[in-house]
Amino acid sequence: MTDPLRIEIGLNAAIVAIDEGNPAILRATSQSSPSLDALPYGRFDPLEHRTMEEGLRGLAEEQTGLRPGYVEQLYTFGDRGRAPIAGDESPHVVSVGYLALTRKQAEEAENSSQWRSWYEYFPWEDWRNGRPSLLDEAIIPAMRTWSANGQKSGVSHSLDPQSRVRIAFGLDGANWEDELVLDRYELLYSAGLISEAVADGRIKETVHPNPPGHSMVHDHRRILATAIARLRGKLKYRPVIFELMPDTFTLFDLQRTVESIFGRSVHKQNFRRLVENAQLVEPTGAHQQSTGGRPAALFRFRTDILKERPAPGLKVGRG
Repeated sequence: MTDPLRIEIGLNAAIVAIDEGNPAILRATSQSSPSLDALPYGRFDPLEHRTMEEGLRGLAEEQTGLRPGYVEQLYTFGDRGRAPIAGDESPHVVSVGYLALTRKQAEEAENSSQWRSWYEYFPWEDWRNGRPSLLDEAIIPAMRTWSANGQKSGVSHSLDPQSRVRIAFGLDGANWEDELVLDRYELLYSAGLISEAVADGRIKETVHPNPPGHSMVHDHRRILATAIARLRGKLKYRPVIFELMPDTFTLFDLQRTVESIFGRSVHKQNFRRLVENAQLVEPTGAHQQSTGGRPAALFRFRTDILKERPAPGLKVGRG
């Protein structure tokens, strides 16, 4: 009689903060692949933690010294082969991914290397300085070739590959949708454009000699893609942006943070009008000290909005 399949429950955290104007994740070192970045990870111990969220908060504080504010469960990642091991005899790890938001403290400056902009992993998602050249120079041509060959990912989809590429990458009249981060990542994986497809044994080598974005261990970049998509969507109907802001801030600082999350610029006057109409902030009466020009007014999050409206968010338009 063969041994029953052994399963372990793991917890992965995409811990996000704003670092020098960029949304950054706290990275960890993978024990199995020290050269690759990883998300903070730990095993769930039901004897020590009453809930998985308590376990996640505990491991985040233990490994990083941070106590996240907003925490949200993303998805359960448990595909067979998600962390290939020779012989595949070790317990199968099912990992529960989490999005956690925190504020990067000034005293962490000496450890800034622990933080890395999430656009270093997903450079095609950053449109703040215009459409990334990487898309037209490498990604779109490869995606069109892959989809035209009628290749499939092995996962059942209601749409054909060409339609999926058109929608995900905003081609042929379709709009680029901020929240389709995971869809784009999955297509890049299926088309053999990123290094994780090689590491997982799906292909022998990538179709492009310089795979876009820094790779991560196992499926951690897939978990991060899920976190980015969730946060972009969440900002539209929940005021979670203020979990990333200091207690007081200027409207310009708030705009820059929103732009960094969505990866695109927004119109200054329209944004200020949106914030004012949404009644998400209130003036403190103080001003930011400035070495030149007119001091900017400081604002704070108006917490009463949570009692007044069920979905106070920022449905920002493009700049």
